[in-house]
Amino acid sequence: MSAEPMVPFTPNTALDTSSLSSQSSSLPLWDRLSTWASEHKAVVYTIAGVAVVVTGAGIVYYRSDSRSGSQEAGAEADTRKRPSKKERRKAKKEKDKEQAQPDKRAPEQGGQPDVKQNTPRVESDPSEDLPRIDPSTVESFSDQERKEYATKLKVAGNKAYGDKSYNEAIELYGKAILCKPDPIFYSNRAACYNALGTWDKVIEDTSAAIALDSEYVKALNRRANAYENLEKFSEALLDATASCIIDGFRNEQSVQGVERLLKKVAEAKGKAILEGKEKRLPSPTFVTNYLQSFRPRPRPEGLEDTADLSEDSGKGQLRAGLAAMEKKTGEGYDAASRAFDKALELRNLDEHEAFAYNMRGTFRYLRGENADALKDLNKSVELQPSLTQSYIKRASMHLELGNREGAAEDFGKAMEHKQDDPDIYYHRAQLHFILAEFADAAKDYQKSIDLDQDFIFSHIQLGVTQYKMGSIASSMATFRRTMKKFDKTPDVYNYYGELLLDQQKYSEAIEKFETAIEMEKQTKPLGMNVLPLVNKALALFQWKQDFQEAEKLLQKALIIDPECDIAVATMAQLLLQQGKVTEALKYFERAAELSRTEGEIVNALSYAEATRTQLEVQEKYPQLANRLQGMGGLPGPGGMR
Repeated sequence: MSAEPMVPFTPNTALDTSSLSSQSSSLPLWDRLSTWASEHKAVVYTIAGVAVVVTGAGIVYYRSDSRSGSQEAGAEADTRKRPSKKERRKAKKEKDKEQAQPDKRAPEQGGQPDVKQNTPRVESDPSEDLPRIDPSTVESFSDQERKEYATKLKVAGNKAYGDKSYNEAIELYGKAILCKPDPIFYSNRAACYNALGTWDKVIEDTSAAIALDSEYVKALNRRANAYENLEKFSEALLDATASCIIDGFRNEQSVQGVERLLKKVAEAKGKAILEGKEKRLPSPTFVTNYLQSFRPRPRPEGLEDTADLSEDSGKGQLRAGLAAMEKKTGEGYDAASRAFDKALELRNLDEHEAFAYNMRGTFRYLRGENADALKDLNKSVELQPSLTQSYIKRASMHLELGNREGAAEDFGKAMEHKQDDPDIYYHRAQLHFILAEFADAAKDYQKSIDLDQDFIFSHIQLGVTQYKMGSIASSMATFRRTMKKFDKTPDVYNYYGELLLDQQKYSEAIEKFETAIEMEKQTKPLGMNVLPLVNKALALFQWKQDFQEAEKLLQKALIIDPECDIAVATMAQLLLQQGKVTEALKYFERAAELSRTEGEIVNALSYAEATRTQLEVQEKYPQLANRLQGMGGLPGPGGMR
């Protein structure tokens, strides 16, 4: 998560529900990660696929639409518009139809005869003049006779297929195979089984075709389709990926097929992980970023340190939870969560009951217990309708669940009770921002600033919004004013550095990240925000390809905050770029473990499964791995190309 409560916007208008969960994701950070992906499309069917898949789902990992980045290298990927749902359905239907068509091609290179050139012109059924063909008779034919008979049987099979006489075509192709085991004959018979929906037979025949011609694209696609229909998504993904590599990722329909399968694999595994996942708080960086998206306020009257409260009372536990929160450490947040639970168990909270439900609901939300969190926030607003923060938090939950109308309604209710609450405008701006309503977002951020000049994140987010609108000069001016006003706050230097990095002003960006790092060390030694370390690692990686120093910075970040998902995912990307695929896979899987919502888990697993598929392709089709290296996509053992 980022150094402050910002919500990223995906290029499409799909609701970015997973990023809403933290209210703190960094737009430029993930843009830069995905820029690398789009520049290496030939490889990472892995990454080229993920960037699109996840974008369509409205998840944090998305293709960059920033103004900078390597425009030439990534031009194809950056300008490719994601098809609409209707277009994708149409493409899927066309693909299914294609899988069912017999192959009329000439055989691939490799010493096979050119069947197409030797096909005789026939006016009647070419199989009528053939002798009886079965395993007992075919041995008596000469090689030339076998070739001629096989060609005639293929033509007859194609005609039967065209007449939708699939069983007859299956018999004819089978006889052709007896005469000459050609990959085309197997693939064409598979097309018949495909039309009949006999998926096991499709797999059997396409496997035979691929055994004879390992780069037979149509057979690979046909087998991938059969695996997909049997819901064997991992096997389908491997075949579809191999097909894309052979075609050099030029077939848009095949690329979309990889993206679709990648998402299906990740979704299937993600649901299983979520069901067995222990509900616990995310990293302290994540929790801090979410909590600080609300303006700091003094403790409610009666919960001060000086108040005479027993630790065994509800109020005493409520106060203990607030005190633990102020430590901004993992241990502190865990203690706070337990204290808020205990406070409501002990009861007798009097005027603080609504606030207690608010706080317990907040930590349940952070643990991913959305249903229980929603109940707590409902109870909070029922007990104290004037507690606007409960409406705002509930609006965030509605957004995470994709309920835009419910979120807007809660913002409206909050304004009815306290129209001059700057937090309402700040968080409503998040809704506008995520829906690409940048003008409205900027207006609400400015209103939040007008009501409270001292909340740094309104200023930062306004600058980022201006940047997204293309008003670069205004954005830079906003950040310069913010740095002057909040010159002792590390967040503003970190975010200004991100925008400089997005413009490829590497030296200036690194200087700002280093300033932020030093301030974090001085002001928050026990709860340091590790994002400036991650950003500096990215800058060194992009500018000088200094993998060694970048890895050191990321390792340091993970020592400080082992559960920082952004640091974990960035390390995975860095390792993948160096060709350390096995190590990268471990980090992608770790990122999935750290995710708190289904969307985030699917997102992380998309990278993990793409990386796993890369390993499988290298093992099963070593010549394709070599081809990827030739494309300049897959990094060689020596590191970055």
